[in-house]
Parts: sequence; structure tokens; C-alpha cells
Amino acid sequence: MLEEFKKFAMRGNVVDMAVGIIIGAAFGRIVSSLVADVIMPPIGLLMGGADFSSLMITLKDASEGTEAVAIKYGVFINAVLDFLIVAIAIFAIIKLMNTMQRKKEEAPPPPAPPSEEIVLLTQIRDALKRP
Repeated sequence: MLEEFKKFAMRGNVVDMAVGIIIGAAFGRIVSSLVADVIMPPIGLLMGGADFSSLMITLKDASEGTEAVAIKYGVFINAVLDFLIVAIAIFAIIKLMNTMQRKKEEAPPPPAPPSEEIVLLTQIRDALKRP
């Protein structure tokens, strides 16, 4: 059973998928930082200094020993922007890959090597041209 698991885990597709997941998680953190720290502050400033992550609708105020119940729609707006940026980036990468694949497919195939008869006739011609 251990040998079978080792064979499964070391397949190329599994390793490629693991690398993709790790890079995707790191990319997600970068995009989250981009949205929260670079994009949202100027948008908040344009909207009168609003901090989107703190935008919420309070359903029940906090009381002694209990926290406030609130709908945090500002955090949701940040998450939607994160998703949109990731989706646009993935779309751009896939579009680039498809364009490169299409160019590869459209390239003319290399010429076929000459047949043995053509090679032999070429050698005879060359031998007759020699003095």
C-alpha cells in the first residue's frame, strides 16, 4: 500500500498540481494585499474616507459579554475585488497560452526528407557534373 501511494504521489500530474496550488495560494495573498492595501484606500478616499473593510450594518449592538451582530458588506466588497482581479489575471494567462498554442499549431510542418530515389538521382547528377 505504501509503494502504491508513493507511485501515486510522485506522478507528474500530482506534483504539477501541488506546485500550482502553492503558487495559487501565494498569488491569492498578493492579490488580497493589492486590493486591501493599494486599490481600496484611494477608492475609500474618493468616497469620503470610507474604509471598506469596516463597512457594516449592525443588526444588534454589543452588550456586556456578547459581541455585536453585524453584516460586514465591506469585507465582502474586498473579497469580490480579490476574485475579479484573480479571474482577470487567470483569463489573461490562459488567453496568452491559447494564442501561443494556436501559433504553434498554425506553423507549417517541416518539409519531408527527400525520398531515396531523389537522393540517388541527386548523387548521379552531381557525379556527372564533376570533370
